[in-house]
Amino acid sequence: MKSVHWIGVAAAAVMLSAAIVLVPGTVGEPGPPASASCPRRWDSNEIGDWVPNAADLDGVENSLVPGTPTSALICAYPGQNSNPGGESLAGSRILTDQAKSMAYDLGYLPITIDRVGKACTLVGGGMTNYLIRFAYPDGRALWVGSAEEVNSCVTTTNGTVVSNSFVGRSITAAYRTGTWKLLQPKDPCDLATGRRGQGEQMVPDGAIKVLVCRDEQSGSSTPRPSHALEHGEQQARELAAELNSLDAEPGGNTCREVGGGRREMFYLHFGYEEGPPAWVRILPRCRPSVNNGVLVGDLDDALLDRLDRLAPPA
Repeated sequence: MKSVHWIGVAAAAVMLSAAIVLVPGTVGEPGPPASASCPRRWDSNEIGDWVPNAADLDGVENSLVPGTPTSALICAYPGQNSNPGGESLAGSRILTDQAKSMAYDLGYLPITIDRVGKACTLVGGGMTNYLIRFAYPDGRALWVGSAEEVNSCVTTTNGTVVSNSFVGRSITAAYRTGTWKLLQPKDPCDLATGRRGQGEQMVPDGAIKVLVCRDEQSGSSTPRPSHALEHGEQQARELAAELNSLDAEPGGNTCREVGGGRREMFYLHFGYEEGPPAWVRILPRCRPSVNNGVLVGDLDDALLDRLDRLAPPA
């Protein structure tokens, strides 16, 4: 059967001026690595999916970055995605007042212990692996591995759990500027990073609103939602409950196209009082048809009817 790829859209980085030891090929002059605390080489053939050692900290099974670190050391290892592995350390940056905010945002990424396959575009080009060493007041530390890569197809890990959410451009911006900001998509219907808890439920509890987007351009490899409607707490929680009632399991970002399915796509963004939104993508003509980046399930007629009522007219 024909395969349809789930492909996310990442936001562009906002660049600010700052003094730093930079990766060759970026703005500014390259220099020697800034800190011996960074490993001299990226000791893996994986893109992003490596740390020197997993930390023995409370909460590492439940959050990519638990607790409140006091500083973050960003180590950069540039290379090519066609030949990954063994990249040399090119530079580093220490964040102090920005570390708490960075840990908060990375700690909210959806995580899983399951390493499921995922479909990616195969454009060759540059990539930069990153190690981030979060230091805590008690002297302990936590490593996080991630990357920026031209296909946005990266695994982020703390050595215990992994996330498929792409934050590479945000890390690059923090490395270059010394300022952390989780970059958001310009279009509110584009897929963002997601929310912690999406490995256990299709939609984590506590949603207070939902944006429902209907995309009729499903034949494109990079579809863009065309129109959307926002609904309040009652509709958000009813829709979340229906999605959470589906039989869900860990799954990748591919689906098999089946005949006779409706050629449209729904994007759902559930908002919360605090923290990032959770997203769910629904492709009626595919199996599995429901995907939140970590879990997959299949659409039923009752859910499709509800989506038709909540979405903008086709």
